[in-house]
Amino acid sequence: MPELMTFEALLALLTLTSLEIVLGIDNIVFIVVITGRMDPRHRDRARKWGIGLAMFTRILLLLGITWVMRLTAPLFQLPVLEHTVTGKDLVLLLGGLFLLAKATLEIHEKTTGNPTEHAAAEKAAASMGSAIAQIVALDVIFSLDSVITAVGMSRHIEIMIAAVVISVVIMLIFSGPVSNFVNKHPTVQMLAFSFLLLVGVFLVAEGLGRHIDRGYIYFAMFFSLFVEFMNLRMRRIGKA
Repeated sequence: MPELMTFEALLALLTLTSLEIVLGIDNIVFIVVITGRMDPRHRDRARKWGIGLAMFTRILLLLGITWVMRLTAPLFQLPVLEHTVTGKDLVLLLGGLFLLAKATLEIHEKTTGNPTEHAAAEKAAASMGSAIAQIVALDVIFSLDSVITAVGMSRHIEIMIAAVVISVVIMLIFSGPVSNFVNKHPTVQMLAFSFLLLVGVFLVAEGLGRHIDRGYIYFAMFFSLFVEFMNLRMRRIGKA
């Protein structure tokens, strides 16, 4: 236990917590999109349940780290791409395709004003259970990289779990205000759907063995948000 109170352990905790928070940005965007279809009275509860269960899922992944590390074992070869596919690649690929489909349907509905049959059915059946299930499932996909990285950065499972808990608490604090802001501004909603498309492409590329630095994605996100905030400010000044 004394070894957990050292400067090295504290530095590892701060680093892992920062990593979890940064990687959680994708998750917050997805949570906002999923809960946006729900009855406003149930959004907050679904968001908290989803994030809370996702925290336990991440902890289980950390505790079952032997299984997680086996996901990097080769399964088969893709000669065309000269890439050896692993279990992790398959999970990332399926998650990316799901996000691409989800974001495309949402954008289609918003831009045409005529929802597809799938989107209409989904909106009618946007239950708390389905929203929580989607949040937890996508969190597992988003967490794979951070869990594997955490193992490489720290030898203590206690530090890894503490970093997950701290990052989830921060996510709980900020997900509500972010969700309310996005749902009030249609243009920001469209930006959120575009982010999901971007993350979906990133996951598919990673699954096919084509690494894309996350820094590019986060720069695109923050730059787009900066431009949109300027637009919102100009509109507010114009109405005054």
